[in-house]
Amino acid sequence: MTRQVKRAFKYRFYPTNVQAAELSRTFGCVRLVYNKALEERTRAWYDEQRRISYVQSSAALTQWKKTEELAFLAEVSSVPLQQALRHLQTAFGNFFAQRAKYPRYKSRKKSRASAEYTRSAFTWRQGQVTLAKMADPLDIRWSRPLPEGAEPTTVTVSRDAAGRWFVSLLCEDHIAPAPATTAAVGLDAGITSLVTLSTGEKVANPRHERRDRARLARAQRELSRKAKGSANREKARRRVARVHARIADRRRDFLHKLSTRLVRENQTVVIEDLSVRNLLKNGTLARAISDAAWTHLRSMLEYKCAWYGRELVVIDRWFPSSKLCGNCGTVAAKLPLNVRVWTCVCGVVHDRDINAARNILAAGLAASACGDGVRPQRESSRTGRSSVKQEPQRATAGIPRLLGGGGSQRSCCSAACSNNARADTV
Repeated sequence: MTRQVKRAFKYRFYPTNVQAAELSRTFGCVRLVYNKALEERTRAWYDEQRRISYVQSSAALTQWKKTEELAFLAEVSSVPLQQALRHLQTAFGNFFAQRAKYPRYKSRKKSRASAEYTRSAFTWRQGQVTLAKMADPLDIRWSRPLPEGAEPTTVTVSRDAAGRWFVSLLCEDHIAPAPATTAAVGLDAGITSLVTLSTGEKVANPRHERRDRARLARAQRELSRKAKGSANREKARRRVARVHARIADRRRDFLHKLSTRLVRENQTVVIEDLSVRNLLKNGTLARAISDAAWTHLRSMLEYKCAWYGRELVVIDRWFPSSKLCGNCGTVAAKLPLNVRVWTCVCGVVHDRDINAARNILAAGLAASACGDGVRPQRESSRTGRSSVKQEPQRATAGIPRLLGGGGSQRSCCSAACSNNARADTV
């Protein structure tokens, strides 16, 4: 069944000098309105114990435009300014729901320069986009066509640190599910090999940051020698930003190709629930882990599985996938990171990564088929009974499951099936 989704198509464009000046002013006004509204809401709460809503912030914006100090806000399109207030309202909603931290001020140097235009602030005519307050359409490089008959509902214009301009068009798209297959794969993330598949294949880590490290270091040294505030320093900063952009673009392209391939070839994809934020506390491996971008790969797998009717199973991060023998079920007492091949007491020699990927797959299939948990048994639960019978904890505790194609979570078929599936994991 075809799935209807909202999909953003991002293109590069080249503005004229007039358009660049107008957009730069808009970016500054958006940042100012966001920061001023955040300041007002913070002051109202700490001084008066009063919350300010979006409607009140919007009314305040109208009054700001009438003042002599902020009269320039009326010179740009009002829609991006209203969208900034809506984004601030969303940020506070996430904060009060404990999904995010308290909203922070936007920095001129560090924050992303962007402006969002809704349908009333741009015209779409004969495949060309013309923004409010502009006479000419944007000179967009159409690297790929929009879906047939699609019209953008939101246009977001942005400029990155390297000075490149991008336009993102949000459209309604219809995505057909991928052909059904019985294949399933488990993924073990790593540094030497970016991912190891349960089939035994190892996907090499491109190490994009390391490949451009010398170029980046040279550009950073040149930047450090330039006087602060000078035009030459701005040029040097752009050169550093271009190196970073090159690294990020190549990494994103590689991850898109890898994730698309995995989703097309497999009906079920099983991964670990890694806590990358905690792993980055390892000073020795932090740079390599950041370059691997495991979180980006997971997010791509999540939405692509949902789009194409695949199933993504995420097993518990404490599951001993590397130390568990896939032949006899013995868990090694200790397995340092430098040990890549180890021999179990049963005599089987394991490649650390391939064994972990196969254990991840078996655990994920057990959780997907029968809802059985894959947490290692604790001292209090070593009773010899099936984990599905140990109440009140549900069988899938610790295993978040993401289902594509609008599927629902399957119930356990029987206790016997659960025992068999659980036996496969060890």
